[in-house]
Amino acid sequence: MSATLRSTKATAALRTAARVSAESLLVLLMAGVTLWIVGRMWSVVWPLVVGLFLTTLTWPLTRFLRRRGWPPALAAGVVTVSFLLLVAGVIALIAVPVASQSGELSKGVIEGIGRLREWAAGPPLNIGDDEISGAFDTAMARVQDSIGSMVTAVATGVGTVFNGVVTAFLALFLMFFFLKDGPRFLPWLTRQLPGRLAVDVPIVAERSWDTLGAFVRSQAFVGLLDAVFIGLGLWFLDVPLVLPLAVLTFVSAFVPIVGALFAGLVAVLIALVSNGVTDALIVLAVIIVVQQLEGNVFQPMIQSRGLGLHAAVVLLAVTLGGSLAGIVGSLLAVPSAAIIAVFWNYLREQLSDDTPGPDADDAPAPAPTPAPVTS
Repeated sequence: MSATLRSTKATAALRTAARVSAESLLVLLMAGVTLWIVGRMWSVVWPLVVGLFLTTLTWPLTRFLRRRGWPPALAAGVVTVSFLLLVAGVIALIAVPVASQSGELSKGVIEGIGRLREWAAGPPLNIGDDEISGAFDTAMARVQDSIGSMVTAVATGVGTVFNGVVTAFLALFLMFFFLKDGPRFLPWLTRQLPGRLAVDVPIVAERSWDTLGAFVRSQAFVGLLDAVFIGLGLWFLDVPLVLPLAVLTFVSAFVPIVGALFAGLVAVLIALVSNGVTDALIVLAVIIVVQQLEGNVFQPMIQSRGLGLHAAVVLLAVTLGGSLAGIVGSLLAVPSAAIIAVFWNYLREQLSDDTPGPDADDAPAPAPTPAPVTS
């Protein structure tokens, strides 16, 4: 005999589902409004984010100097100026070989196009010179028709470069102030918040800062290892632009999975144009070996579950971030997911029966007054 449904239980289940759905919609609506506000304030938020990333990289040196008795302003100023000089030196080291080898690279590109044309003219394609010339003329006609769009794109690119320069300067100034006044932020935040927020928010902020620092420093070290090993392989094969490609590999390491693929593709293409198919295949093999060592040896040892995120979560986060906000979204996807995981884990701790949190109306307990010392 089949069991019958009770109307009271069915009604209660529907009401529970409706309440959970309504609350979930409210949470999603609030998240959407928050993202919209962040998007409207992006000109301020983006330099702030870059400044935080730079601060996590340079804070260990600043902390070392402050523990040696340096004043906070002096330590922050020395570290900021040193970082700026380091970046300028790296840019100079990249610009010189690119400028010196640009002629050789352009010649290789022309030769590569000639080889591709010869290959297309032979079997099995058998594309004649007339067809190639006709396709070239058609492409030139389309380029001429889209001159206006190209001018607009150039103007947009100039504006993007200008915005990037402004963002870089703002991020450097913010980095200086974060290095100088960062340790006073949590005590100040505790004094500004009422009740339980004075306990919860500083704890979540401190854990998020630790997570962000672990992500940036581990990615920087992994990127350095990738750049060194791949750069050695390119140097051994006498591939041009070794230093720029190594720097590109280092920078791309901050975008997990996607960045490594992009940097590897650029290196293989330059090796193909300049050295031929054999060296390009060797470069591809070197990149695959280094990436496997990174994914299976370097990164697990360095991060040591510091972020607490599964590889599938990282891949999905990078994909979602890239689809929503392009390169910037891919860059911020993993640290954002890690900070969300920090918030979720702390929320679970407070909602569990084993870890009771402080009462909602209670402020943090004052420090005990030391007993007077009697002689």
